[in-house]
Amino acid sequence: MAKQEDVFKTIIAHAKEYGFVFQSSEIYDGLSAVYDYGQNGVELKNNIKRYWWEAMTMLHDNIVGIDSAIFMHPTIWKASGHVDAFNDPLIDNKDSKKRYRADVLIEDEIAKFDEKINKEVAKAAKRFGESFDEAMFRQTNPRVLEHQRKRDELHTRFSEAMNANDLADLKQIILDYEIVDPISGTRNWTDVRQFNLMFKTEMGSTADGAMDVYLRPETAQGIFVNYLNVQKTGRMRLPFGIAQIGKAFRNEIVARQFIFRMREFEQMEMQFFVRPGEELKWFDFWRQTRLSWHKNLGLGDTKYRFHDHEKLAHYANAATDIEFEMPFGFKEVEGIHSRTNFDLSQHEKFSGKKIQYFDPELNESYVPYVIETSIGVDRMFLSVFCSCYEDQDLGNGDHRAVLHFPAPIAPVKCAVLPLVKKDGLPEKAREIQHRLRFDFTCQYDEKDSIGKRYRRQDAIGTPYCITIDHQTLEDGTVTLRERDSMEQKRLSVDEVEKILSEKVSLNSLLKQLVVK
Repeated sequence: MAKQEDVFKTIIAHAKEYGFVFQSSEIYDGLSAVYDYGQNGVELKNNIKRYWWEAMTMLHDNIVGIDSAIFMHPTIWKASGHVDAFNDPLIDNKDSKKRYRADVLIEDEIAKFDEKINKEVAKAAKRFGESFDEAMFRQTNPRVLEHQRKRDELHTRFSEAMNANDLADLKQIILDYEIVDPISGTRNWTDVRQFNLMFKTEMGSTADGAMDVYLRPETAQGIFVNYLNVQKTGRMRLPFGIAQIGKAFRNEIVARQFIFRMREFEQMEMQFFVRPGEELKWFDFWRQTRLSWHKNLGLGDTKYRFHDHEKLAHYANAATDIEFEMPFGFKEVEGIHSRTNFDLSQHEKFSGKKIQYFDPELNESYVPYVIETSIGVDRMFLSVFCSCYEDQDLGNGDHRAVLHFPAPIAPVKCAVLPLVKKDGLPEKAREIQHRLRFDFTCQYDEKDSIGKRYRRQDAIGTPYCITIDHQTLEDGTVTLRERDSMEQKRLSVDEVEKILSEKVSLNSLLKQLVVK
């Protein structure tokens, strides 16, 4: 665990050093759980968003996009349930004065049982070698069975308390399992109470005439309240979807793990409207479609898993998360939910407007059901960054920090490097860069030795480097270096341009997605 924590700290440091992610307001000592994306980070983030957006809107004839406002009428959040029910269970330690989410403290305690079990399995695997039967060991070893029993008891009790919204029992679990504050080491806890996560502000020119409004905690409601506008103006027929990318805001009690949980974040959401009774069929379709989208990046199929919800929201009849293996364990990056007709029915009720679809095949009107796919851009960014980072041992004591980004989403596609800063090589390099920059994000770099420049490009994940030397002036050929293999080839500029067009284009990813 300590080693993984060290790796994560290294990744965070690398993200800052090479212009990917900065602490917001850093010169003023920062703002907790708010981050800025640097010059390379914003390119990677935009490429991830383009991959999602085009996979949704270009590969599906029945999905269109919108961009709704962050500020919306406050009654929207009453209708959606956010005003009354968008809460986390909060608990304070009286000694450290630190605030925690009670459910997270208990989940961490459950994770300790999992860790104990995994340690027993790891020790046995080392002892027995190739003959080790892990499944049999987990089913028969007394220590593993005892840890599993305690874990299951805690998990069952925790699930029941959460489902019943029993705040008193959440505190009692914390006391019974002697969960201590990680700062003070004491068990001097307050009662558990609900904490609404929405940011509130005022809209209006005077205090007396101001209206309370909220920064949206999700982008989905902007889609729901525009359902009729899109359906009518686009002449959309069920099933169809509406996609949106936008900022959302949550006043998290405990924001942690770098950009995994922030107070200002970005979502990519698609709401897919279907005929009642067909929602579970479409839920299964989007469950598999979204997993394929993730796996298509080539980050490793074993890094993904589904986590089906035991506790369903009151409006849902099916829900699952796509989890990705981060350095700190498997964590949710995307949720797929069957939301029934709850949202549209609520907005119909609170607005007094009819929000129904006339089905010409059934010759009747009804409120559509909805399948939601919701992915956090920042979590997706983090999963890509963590899985692509490598401190690579090159032998003879030589290392390089390299980001193995899939070429189509890499922030910089190619770097153009003159071998030396004289003899007309910089001028030739600039000429080639200016030719390529209309189709590819290019960098020009002439400072330091060519080896150091290669290392800098490896560290930001540039898939190709193009080196211009004296032979270039004679026959027009350049050296193309590939990031992962570090292989170098002598090619004409036309050949380089063709390779870049094939390897770094987003179309190559999208076409693979269609084939799969």
